[in-house]
Amino acid sequence: MRNIKIAISGDLGSGKSVLAKGLQKELGFEIISIGVIQRELAAKYGMDALEFNRFMETHPEIDIECDNMVIALGKEDRGLILDSRLAWHFIPHAFKIHLLCDAKTAGKRVFEDNIRKNEKYTSIEDATQKLIDRRNSEVLRYKTLYGVSIDDMNNYNCVIDSTDKTPEYIFQEVISQYREWLGENID
Repeated sequence: MRNIKIAISGDLGSGKSVLAKGLQKELGFEIISIGVIQRELAAKYGMDALEFNRFMETHPEIDIECDNMVIALGKEDRGLILDSRLAWHFIPHAFKIHLLCDAKTAGKRVFEDNIRKNEKYTSIEDATQKLIDRRNSEVLRYKTLYGVSIDDMNNYNCVIDSTDKTPEYIFQEVISQYREWLGENID
């Protein structure tokens, strides 16, 4: 198997996990989700996702530990799908995907999601505002720690706005662009 890494980043609620599962089914690569790891850490600390993001603003060692894990995974000799806001930065040889999503649509998706056990919202509006607050925290942390902007679309090989797209459409578009990229990056 080739040492291919696929880095998926994007807005909260944009469909990164759904896309990762589709790519896993198609390519057979393991998925590593830094978001899942951070949600587990948040639960361990007795915090929800937003509280934990704010906590990490003053505890950069948590980001650094997660980011060092991503760097190490990038060096492994196997195909991997990394659901991580910064894998594009730490694994420059990866195929880099970024999904965008309107905040209200993302809020609705996350509010109706049953997977995020330690993320409870009272309404779609509450979910939307907390996602905006989490994103603002992340933008600040990444700029402060690494001097990078997750909003610079030049960082990515494939950018898709998932707001009004089906998961199947997104998957097909990503696979098409991935195959094109793969042809250009043959070892």
